[in-house]
Amino acid sequence: MSRAHPLALAIAALLLAAIMAPRRLNAAEGVVLNGDLAKGSAEQPDNWRTEAWVNDPNAFAYGWTHPENGGPGQLEVNALKANDARWMQSLTLKPGWYHFTAQVRTEKVGEKETGATISIMEDGISSTDIKGTSDWQTVGLYMKVGGTGADVDLALRVGGFGSLNTGKAFFRDVRAEKLEAPPPSATPVFDLMAIRKAAEPVPIGHPITLVATFAVLAAVTAWGWRMFAIEEPLKVRTEPVPTKPAKAATKSKSRR
Repeated sequence: MSRAHPLALAIAALLLAAIMAPRRLNAAEGVVLNGDLAKGSAEQPDNWRTEAWVNDPNAFAYGWTHPENGGPGQLEVNALKANDARWMQSLTLKPGWYHFTAQVRTEKVGEKETGATISIMEDGISSTDIKGTSDWQTVGLYMKVGGTGADVDLALRVGGFGSLNTGKAFFRDVRAEKLEAPPPSATPVFDLMAIRKAAEPVPIGHPITLVATFAVLAAVTAWGWRMFAIEEPLKVRTEPVPTKPAKAATKSKSRR
């Protein structure tokens, strides 16, 4: 029996590794658009917009810097006053797991409130926050999208909901990879469908209990009407009451 050619064995090994490897969808394939922040015009990068909780021009400033030849750029968020200021992008996600990451560095970001993060604008879906003054480092989060998918807003921000902060942060290399599942030690991890479901208003009480309650209220209402209802007022007779004819007055005899 002839021995297999080493080149054929190497090709077979590469094909097997490609089949067994987790499938990923990176930023270049359309999860985050313009994630390298290279495209745009004037002071506005393509596919990104700005927002702030304190919508006062004196409370925030934004910037976009990039090489003139169109190379990778970076975004700046400067919370001049206590704020939740951010660059944002709207995303339409298919069901599955996602890993969102960005590189961030900070300058004089307040130590008490929420610092610089990459986050999803849903209840508490955020990376670890960076405070103070720091060099470039990568932050991220894992999120599961269930059902038929979801529309979300991705944010690069300083401050957070109910946790307004000051300071300056710079962001670059924004990515979103689609995974089969996060690693066992992954953190922080979020389930978008579970978070949205928990935020929905929940009826108080069991349905049967609610029906019984309404029945009791209806009975009490009916009893109250019977007890306190005003009797029908007496009918007022509107026809004229017949009177007896007056006696003719006796004519007095006149005196002559």
